[in-house]
Amino acid sequence: MQLKTKFIIFIGLVICCSFGVTFYRTSNYQEELVVEMATRQAKMLFHQIHITRQWVADHNGLFLVKVPGVEENPFLADGTIQDDEGNWLVKRNPAMVTRELSAYAAREGIGHFNVTSLKPINPDNAPDDFERRSLIKFDAGIDEVVEIEEVDGRCRLRYMAPLNVAERCLGCHIDQGYAVGDIRGGMNVTIPIDWAFSEISANNRMLLSIGLATIAIVSLTIFVMFDQLVVKRLKVLAGEMDQYPKPHSTNNFALAETDDEIGMLAKHFRKLCQRHDRFQQELDASREQVFQSEKLAALGRLVAGVSHEINNPLGGMQNCIQTLRKHPDNPETVSRYLELLNQGVASIKNTVQQLLKIGRKEPLVLQLGNVDQMIRECLELTCMGRDDILLDTRLSVQQPVLVSMEILRQVIVNLAGNAVQAMGRSGGTLTVTSGVDVGSLLIEVADTGPGIAPEHQDKIFEPFFTTKEVGEGTGLGLSVSYSLVEGMGGELTAGNRSEGGAIFTVAIPLGHESLLSGEKA
Repeated sequence: MQLKTKFIIFIGLVICCSFGVTFYRTSNYQEELVVEMATRQAKMLFHQIHITRQWVADHNGLFLVKVPGVEENPFLADGTIQDDEGNWLVKRNPAMVTRELSAYAAREGIGHFNVTSLKPINPDNAPDDFERRSLIKFDAGIDEVVEIEEVDGRCRLRYMAPLNVAERCLGCHIDQGYAVGDIRGGMNVTIPIDWAFSEISANNRMLLSIGLATIAIVSLTIFVMFDQLVVKRLKVLAGEMDQYPKPHSTNNFALAETDDEIGMLAKHFRKLCQRHDRFQQELDASREQVFQSEKLAALGRLVAGVSHEINNPLGGMQNCIQTLRKHPDNPETVSRYLELLNQGVASIKNTVQQLLKIGRKEPLVLQLGNVDQMIRECLELTCMGRDDILLDTRLSVQQPVLVSMEILRQVIVNLAGNAVQAMGRSGGTLTVTSGVDVGSLLIEVADTGPGIAPEHQDKIFEPFFTTKEVGEGTGLGLSVSYSLVEGMGGELTAGNRSEGGAIFTVAIPLGHESLLSGEKA
C-alpha cells in the first residue's frame, strides 16, 4: 500500500472519528436540551395550574350559571345553588376546574394535565401506569417524576409532582381522613415533543450530510495536496536516484529547491552525489595505483622466473660469437651460427614482448581475439623456469571472441601466478580449462596445492589479505583480479577441488559479435 493511501486512510479515520464523536454528542445534547425545555414548560404549567387551584380553593370554589354544557358535579354535596334572581348556579371545585382547563389546553395543542390519586373519588381521575408509579414514589419521598413516552409513534414528556393537603383543602377532604401536609395525590402534566424529535432527526440528517461532504472534500483536498507537494516530488527525487550516476545529473537536477523538508532532502542528496563523485574519483585513482603496483609486483616475480630463460640464449649467443671470431672465413660455420644467433634474439624478443604486454596499462576495450592462444602465452610466461610444474591445458574456445583481451590477460597471469606460488617448490599440476557456455566465456584455473582453508573462504578476495610469508606477496593479486572481472560484467569465484587443491572460475559475458561467431562456428 502506498504511503499517500495510508496517509489519506489515516486522516479519513481521524476525521470520521472526530465527526462521529461530535455528531453523537450534538445529537444527545439536542435531545437533552429538548427534554430540559419541555420539563421546564411542564413545571411552569404545573405551577400555573397549581396557583389556579389554590385561588379556586381560597374562594370556596367557583359558581357558574347552569346552561347547556355546564353540568353539575355529582360528587359535591352542595353542587348547585339558586341565587336571589332564581338562577341556578353550578359549583366548580379545584379538581373539576383542572379537568376543564386541561380540555381547553388539549384543544390548543399545548398538552394536557389532570389530577389523580390512589384513592380517587371520581373514577375518571383513576391513575394510569405512569401516574401510579409516580404516586408510589411520592410516598417514598421523591419530589417529582419525569419520563419520556412513545405512544402510537409519537413522543411526549410526562411530568408529575405531588399535591399536598393545605388548610384550605380540609373543607372538602377532611371527611376522607386527610390532615394538613398529607399527600392527597398528584398532578400530571403531559407535553407533546414529537415535533421536536422530528426537528432533531432532520437536523441530524443535515449534519450527517454536511459531515460526509466535509470528509469527502477534505480527503480529496489532502489527497491532491499530498500528491502534488509530497508524492510527485518524491517520485522525481526517486527518479534522480535511479538514474544516478549520469553525466551532470547533479547539475541538471529536476527537483526545484524549496525550504521544506523535501527540498532539504533534495539538497542533501545533491551534496551526497557530489561527495560520492569526488570519493569515486579518488577511489578510482587509488585503485589504478594499486593495479599498477600489483602489475609491477607480478613483473618482479616473473623476472625472477624468466631471467635464466634470457641468460641461456645470451650464453649460447656469446658462444656463437666466439666461434665466429675463430672461424670468420668458414661460410658453413658462419651460416649455421648466424641462424643460432637469430633464434636466440627471437627468443629474447618474444620473452620481452610478453613482459611488456603484462605491464602495459590497458583500458576496458572489447576486441575480437584468440583467448586460447592468449592463455597459452600467459601460462608459458608464468611457468618459465619452473620445470617442476606440469601444465594440463584443456582449451576449447577455438574461435575469436569479443572480450577485453589485455584485462583478461592480467587476470590469467594473476590466477596462474597465484596457483604456481600455492604449489610451492615441490611443484604440481596446473590445470587450465576454457570454453563458451550460453553466451559466456568460462575459464577455470586449478592447482594441486593445499587448497583454501575454510576460515579463509570469505576473505581471499579482500585487499591485502594473504597467507604467504612477509615479503612473498602483497595480498592484492586476487583482489585486483576480482575487481577486473567485475568491471567486465563477469564473476570470479573460488573453491576447493574434491581431489585436492584450489580452483578459480572466471565467467565473463561475451559481446554480440562473439555470439554470432559462436553460432557460425
